[in-house]
Amino acid sequence: MRLLRRNPSEESIFKNLDWLTIILYLAMVCCGAVSIYAASYDFDQASMFSFAEFSGKQMRWILMALGIGLVLLLIETRIYETYAYLIYAVMILLLLVTPFVAPDIKGSRSWIVLGPMSLQPAEFAKSATALALARLFSGYNFKLNAKIGNYARALLIICLPILLILLQKETGSALVYLALFFVLYREGMSGLVLFAAAFAVTIFVVSIKYSEALVLGTPAGQFWLLVAIAFIILVMSGIYGKNRLEVCRNLLLGYIGCAAVIVILEAWAKVPVPGLPVMLGIIGAACAYLAFEAMRTRLPRLFVPVATAVLSVVFLFSVDMAFDKLQYHQQMRIKVVLGLEQDLRGAGYNVNQSKIAIGSGGLTGKGFLEGTQTKLKYVPEQHTDFIFCTIGEEEGFWGTTLVELMFIALILRIIHIAERQPTAFGRVYAYCVASYLIFHFCVNIGMVIGLCPVIGIPLPFFSYGGSSLWGFTILLFILLRIDASRKRVLSY
Repeated sequence: MRLLRRNPSEESIFKNLDWLTIILYLAMVCCGAVSIYAASYDFDQASMFSFAEFSGKQMRWILMALGIGLVLLLIETRIYETYAYLIYAVMILLLLVTPFVAPDIKGSRSWIVLGPMSLQPAEFAKSATALALARLFSGYNFKLNAKIGNYARALLIICLPILLILLQKETGSALVYLALFFVLYREGMSGLVLFAAAFAVTIFVVSIKYSEALVLGTPAGQFWLLVAIAFIILVMSGIYGKNRLEVCRNLLLGYIGCAAVIVILEAWAKVPVPGLPVMLGIIGAACAYLAFEAMRTRLPRLFVPVATAVLSVVFLFSVDMAFDKLQYHQQMRIKVVLGLEQDLRGAGYNVNQSKIAIGSGGLTGKGFLEGTQTKLKYVPEQHTDFIFCTIGEEEGFWGTTLVELMFIALILRIIHIAERQPTAFGRVYAYCVASYLIFHFCVNIGMVIGLCPVIGIPLPFFSYGGSSLWGFTILLFILLRIDASRKRVLSY
């Protein structure tokens, strides 16, 4: 008797779901609800499921999130791809309208009040932006590096919500979208862009942190960054140059000669050397030499280190101006992280109390509902952005490690899902979800332990709030629906 093989397109969508991801999701939202109860517990023996408590309200958000997830799983995958641009356009319009209709809450206008609840459109715009970016990359014969216009279209999709959210004065929510540049890197963007971004952050931090001490009459931060730029020119000329050894040798000999002259003048002749003009002169001479070599050898790639050096120097001297443009509380948060200010009663209060709470938890923690820092409300926003400190105090090192392992497992699982997608749409969307999670996970925990400035980034599935929970639920369940349809795509 001949056995009939069932067509994958006829199988139930729930049979093809990635249940490991769903189990991780359910475990995290349940742990989040328990943590919120612990963070808001006030010695009154209130039930965890009481709607008068934050934990009860969160349970209500969770139940509605599960309903939303179920609805998303029932929608045909082609709907998401077909209407991706329309969904994105609607969310952009909503972001545009939000500052005009949202009330002023702590200086920002990002929450739309709908009767008894408030929602933050920026959280839902994440999934819309991911869908639009995935739709762009799934276009016929679309390749990011094929032409500059493809970069422009991708950057427009990413940057438009950033600008609109900045108008709402929600800097933290806007910065989340920068995580999508990792998706562009996965799809072919040059690693030089990520290097430039990392170096820009380094320039910003070093120039601010070491602005007081002087080296050759120049702020130490600026001087050593100029030295780093000269070194980068040397390395990049070896990467992009045709006669690599010759070019690198000439640059290195020039650097050594300049260093020798500076040492002779400063140490032996006791002649003061102005560090800033000298370093700018060295960098300028190196750039002129590389430009000459580029024209002589007809190798335009040598202009890459030249452009990198010029842009780096321009950015270096614009850092102070950019820092002055930040609001006072933003400046203080950065200074606290860099150790330039203590301000334990102001901008540094939250982080200091959070570190005390986490440190007091030790290896095994004080026990559920036994955290003194938490119960006495020393840490503001401990049920939202600073929920991690509650876990650290009550569950200790092992509890925080378990939470981190759950996040790592979920992120790795999503990356695995991304790599098994048969279409560019599914792959790009999955990497968007992973990028959002990585950014939130790293920055939130970095805020709580004092490694990052406090910018109001919630911990996904753990922090209290319907908008964050719904936003990440939508992101995740759309991905699960796309992944569940991959066998149908392969069967066509």
